[in-house]
Amino acid sequence: MSLFKARDWWSAALGEGEEFDQGCLCVGDVDNSGTGHDKIVVGSYMGMLRIFSPHANKSSETGIADAQLLEVQLQNAIIQVEVGKFVSCSELLHLAVLHPRKLSVYSVSGTAGNVEHGDQYQMKLVYEHNLQRTACNMTYGTFGGVTGHHSLCIQSMDGMLMFFEQDSYSFGRFLPGFLLPGPLAYNSRTDSFLTVSSARQLESYKYETLAVATEAESRQDPDLPLKTGGKRLMPDWTFVLGEQALDLCVPSFSHSSSSIFILGERNLYCLRDNGQIRFMKKLEFNPSCFLPYASVTDGTTNLLLGNHTNMLLVYQDVTLKWAAQLSFVPVAVRVANFPELKGAVVTLTADGHLLCSYMGTDPSFFSTPKVDAREADYEQVDAEMKKLQKFIREATRTQDILPKTDAEEDLSVATTVSSSIDSPSQALIQDIDGLPVPSVTIQVTVKASCVVQSSKLTIGVQPPLAVTQDQFVLEPMGVGSSTVVAFSAFLNGRYPPADLTGDITVSYSSPTGVPRVLQSRFSLPLALVCVPSSPAKTTNFKITVDTNQPPVDLSSIFREFSAKSEDKDGNSLAFQFLSGAKVTVLASKTSQRYRIQSDSFEDMWLVVKELVQRFDQHFSKMGVKDFKKSFSGPLPLQEYFLSVDHHFQLRVSAQQYQDLLSERAVQFRAIQRRLLTRFKDKTPAPLQNLDTLLDATYSQVMALAEAAEENRALLEEAFVRLRSATHLLVLLLSLWQGLTPDQTAILEATLLPLLQDTPQLGWEESCDAAVSHLLRSCLSRSPKDQATSLAQTGGPVLGLPRDTARLKKHITLLCDRISKGGRLTLASEANVQVPAQVQNLAAPGGVEPIAEVTGDGEDMEFQQEVIKYIKKKQPSKKVKKEKKESSREPSEATVKEEGGGEEPVKEAKKEKKESSKEKKESKKDSSKEAKEPKEEAKKESKKESSSSKEKKEKKEKDKEKEGKEASKESGDKKVSRKSSVKVKEKKKEPEAAEG
Repeated sequence: MSLFKARDWWSAALGEGEEFDQGCLCVGDVDNSGTGHDKIVVGSYMGMLRIFSPHANKSSETGIADAQLLEVQLQNAIIQVEVGKFVSCSELLHLAVLHPRKLSVYSVSGTAGNVEHGDQYQMKLVYEHNLQRTACNMTYGTFGGVTGHHSLCIQSMDGMLMFFEQDSYSFGRFLPGFLLPGPLAYNSRTDSFLTVSSARQLESYKYETLAVATEAESRQDPDLPLKTGGKRLMPDWTFVLGEQALDLCVPSFSHSSSSIFILGERNLYCLRDNGQIRFMKKLEFNPSCFLPYASVTDGTTNLLLGNHTNMLLVYQDVTLKWAAQLSFVPVAVRVANFPELKGAVVTLTADGHLLCSYMGTDPSFFSTPKVDAREADYEQVDAEMKKLQKFIREATRTQDILPKTDAEEDLSVATTVSSSIDSPSQALIQDIDGLPVPSVTIQVTVKASCVVQSSKLTIGVQPPLAVTQDQFVLEPMGVGSSTVVAFSAFLNGRYPPADLTGDITVSYSSPTGVPRVLQSRFSLPLALVCVPSSPAKTTNFKITVDTNQPPVDLSSIFREFSAKSEDKDGNSLAFQFLSGAKVTVLASKTSQRYRIQSDSFEDMWLVVKELVQRFDQHFSKMGVKDFKKSFSGPLPLQEYFLSVDHHFQLRVSAQQYQDLLSERAVQFRAIQRRLLTRFKDKTPAPLQNLDTLLDATYSQVMALAEAAEENRALLEEAFVRLRSATHLLVLLLSLWQGLTPDQTAILEATLLPLLQDTPQLGWEESCDAAVSHLLRSCLSRSPKDQATSLAQTGGPVLGLPRDTARLKKHITLLCDRISKGGRLTLASEANVQVPAQVQNLAAPGGVEPIAEVTGDGEDMEFQQEVIKYIKKKQPSKKVKKEKKESSREPSEATVKEEGGGEEPVKEAKKEKKESSKEKKESKKDSSKEAKEPKEEAKKESKKESSSSKEKKEKKEKDKEKEGKEASKESGDKKVSRKSSVKVKEKKKEPEAAEG
């Protein structure tokens, strides 16, 4: 509540559904009581005229009835009401009421009542004028200097000023250059009329000039030449405002301060009578009405100003003296004198709220009690300090930046997924490769605990899943009411999704108008994307999961699939995905192992996830508390990197298609311009096959667009498959190292930073940045390196990399460091002791960002750790041969992984070699063009001799490995120049052989 407010003295609500504007309110002694006390006259656009005489503390229904003197329903809308001496030969005040096509003057009189019902008031029509033109507003005054009575001037909607002297019509004049009517006022000091034209300028016309100007009735059209005598009407002076005026007022309470006030949409202007500006006040709000009401000191004027922020402001010229808070936006304001209150502020709103108020404050009578002086209890203070420190420690450990949810939400969302498949399927695709596509129904119940309006419900599922309707507009709900919506989900693509969960988002506005969002999640059944099938005996990819509990019958866990399965023992179960891949789950009869195998690495993710979840549910129902599951084999990184490479190649293709499309589009527009120039020429030159070139270019553009669209669809599918493979890798890594849920969440956010690919930001660069951050922060080898990385600011702009070698190397190193006991945490900087010299570096501006250039010292460290990791896991040649022979063994996939573990090393070497080549090429740019033919000839000769050099390369690589191992044993960190030169020469030869 504001301290400075408009203190309510008397108020009334006028009718229902009626409209009012600034001309509908006036105050004056309309019944000529002789006491000098004002009455309030209010007219509405509905034709209702009311007269009030307010009394103190009578704002109730009976008080409003006592204060209302008269209420009359007139036939036409009331545009404006004024009180003045409008009847000749009478000094009494009369009421002028302006209708759209009529001006009526009434006398209001009161008769003293002889009984307790009070006085009786009546209104008699003195005279009226029927108008030929539709009226807009009016003003009154002693036109021409005549004293004793007031004349009336009415402005029509088409720009005609009509003058009336009491009950007779005087004359009419058209305003020059008229378009729209503006506010109208009479200045008695200069006997002139003021209005604001549609040219947004203030114009002043003297009454004498208007009287001798051309007669309006003799002109049918103001633009036609004059037919009768008379002067052309011209304003005496004009003043450019530059904005439309809301109101215009010429106060007459003090002749010393001869001012004209104009209220614009953004400014308040004050001019002298001759059109010179006195001051201008720029307003920081949207005004609604104003009234100059008094002159306190000589040369200044006080005025009231209402705005659309429910404020009533008091200005003395341009100085703000008081600001009062209203409960509405006023459209008209007046100052009146009542018997109990002099100088009351009368305000009226557009919907008929009439208020009489005065300025005041609302003081607070609360005084703070005296605090008793007592000795401090140090034990109690110490205990409170420890308690607060505990709270602070917990808050800094969690680092929760999300706001706490309220105890009770305005809405609650409950989601129910049907346990059975829809009998008539709602899917858009009827079947995929002969398998029918099922759908499942989801019901969402939204229950409100308060009044909720304009709520919307949105459903989001992972591609290629789809729903029959993804948006619902909910009806307004009351307290305790609920709404139920239903929709169906189905597979709408030829590849399995990466996630079977869906999100429900409800957006609504609270009763106070605050927008809020409520989210809920539901899980779809596995039967939506696959059907039971016969197990496959030979597959390419295999994963083994160990448990510490006896073997479980698979048919009891997957009941919806076991009914149609051919295996009755429960040791094997096969899932045929609708997209074509088959996943088989085998349970060992003797050991506690389960093998998942398939020809597609990515498609195993949903089955492995479902298997692990159902194991947890099964053993929790049996009451087993120490159930553990693990993954013992090495991580299938090479299979995972196949998905990464496939996705990256499609991104590169998309970029190439984009470049080719832009080139062909430029060529197409250039040919069009040429043809257009020739066709416009009066003597056109021959086309010279430009039309054929245009058709060929158009065909190329269309073919490229179709290929780009096809590549985009493949890229979407590749990204979904990459997400599935990444989810599977994260799950296997968490089972392998026994990661906690928080660490698994960090790992998942690192390897899956995006929900979808965009041309500006892709998965490869985002994942590389996240993995690099973990390797430099919580997974770094020493606190010094970690603190130095924390001191770095900024970094390179993320973009499409040249290849995926760096990303693969970083992911391999991430898995290596986690396997060596690295702890994933986001609050690692709080647990590391930073050396003093690094603290100085961590000061602002202490360390510049370290650019990541290929082949630098950090990459050397990465390479050495990768080589150690691969050599540590690499089996001997005998083991390789034995495992190749036994192709049915479960470790076949793992052997392939370990056998292909040298790829990161080769890629790291290639990266070093490319960096050295770039340095050489930067020096030899000038001689490149001349040497290109020679280099091509050399490459052709090298292709022929490639077969003879392969044996030499193997021997040299063996020598190189022996030299590296000897250097590692001796602890030498430097490499001689000769050996590096040999390595470069050896690496150039296979590249040339490959062409």
